[in-house]
Amino acid sequence: MPARWDTVSVDGADMRVYVSTPDGAGPFPGVVAVQHAGGVDDFVRGMCDRFAAEGFAAVSPDLYHREEPGSADDPMTRMGRLRDVTVTADVNAAVEHAQSLPEIDGGRLGVTGYCMGGRVAYMMAAKSDAFKAAVDCWGGNGMISWGDGPAPFDLTGDISCPVLGLFGEDDQHPSPAEVAKIDAEMTRFGVEHEFHSYAGAGHGFMNEGRPSYREEASRDAWRRTITWFNRYLQA
Repeated sequence: MPARWDTVSVDGADMRVYVSTPDGAGPFPGVVAVQHAGGVDDFVRGMCDRFAAEGFAAVSPDLYHREEPGSADDPMTRMGRLRDVTVTADVNAAVEHAQSLPEIDGGRLGVTGYCMGGRVAYMMAAKSDAFKAAVDCWGGNGMISWGDGPAPFDLTGDISCPVLGLFGEDDQHPSPAEVAKIDAEMTRFGVEHEFHSYAGAGHGFMNEGRPSYREEASRDAWRRTITWFNRYLQA
């Protein structure tokens, strides 16, 4: 299961992209996995490697590449400096890179993300027609715009692919009320979707490195994720 860091150009700057591919020649269906506040860290790279083990080539762009090198700011501070316009450019650059790779079938791409990455997956499902399926893993702040322009929630009617949502009932970002509102909005616009909320689970319930980890919920959420992408991305 080969994994590596590639470098792509976006807005005149270099951006690293973590790439993990299944064994074999491919081409394989691809998944753009968007980081959480901690960046493309052990958790996110580990999720990419898990996708590769399931037969999906995963790519994860470093959305913090515009930060000053060696920044000691905490993850939430760094996340607070992100803007939707540059995040969109970065994810689109990752998509273009995935589509250029011989081991990835650029016509079979999905998008997922964790925490802020779930928010980005929601947004990109509306902003890009490159994706055949999306999985939003506890994406918060969907009602808020990062910078100028509409919030992801306001783009719901533009979503062009089926969306799976995975949430914790004890989470407050997004809260159960917010999840219900998004669910209703997708229903109103006829967006194909399935939402699952786990009792006793809070934010980051799939991250084994945190006290919030819930093994049973994590196992079920992963099963649903792979089933979803198999349904829409496999030939």
